[in-house]
Amino acid sequence: MKIVIIDGQGGRMGGLLAEKIKKAAILGAEIYALGTNSAATTAMLKAGADYGATGENPVLVNCRDADYIIGPLGIMAADALLGEVTPAMATAVGQSRAMKILLPVNKCSQHVVGVTDYSMSELTEQALSYLLSCIQGTN
Repeated sequence: MKIVIIDGQGGRMGGLLAEKIKKAAILGAEIYALGTNSAATTAMLKAGADYGATGENPVLVNCRDADYIIGPLGIMAADALLGEVTPAMATAVGQSRAMKILLPVNKCSQHVVGVTDYSMSELTEQALSYLLSCIQGTN
């Protein structure tokens, strides 16, 4: 099972996700940390991701056969994350057959109406819970 985490800037969200997914010990899961910059990739690798790569091409390649893609809502929007998400990256995420688990971070000119502001820790815990329910077939 290929779980792709995409994050940018400092990689805090991606690092928390990698750490929580790794601790959940999902049988057969491999965590791919795809950073929009090297700091984000490094943070996710330090947190326990199995593989890591940085930039546009790794996102394009790894979204093709991912089972799950997890990251901030901005990974679906061109020029999001302060311009770190290229149009090609947003398209690759959007066109992937993977289940996308998106965290509603209300920044970078994006606001999801009706979503409560949660801390980063709470958002990543909710993402892990949803991932586990998907894997177990209860969602």
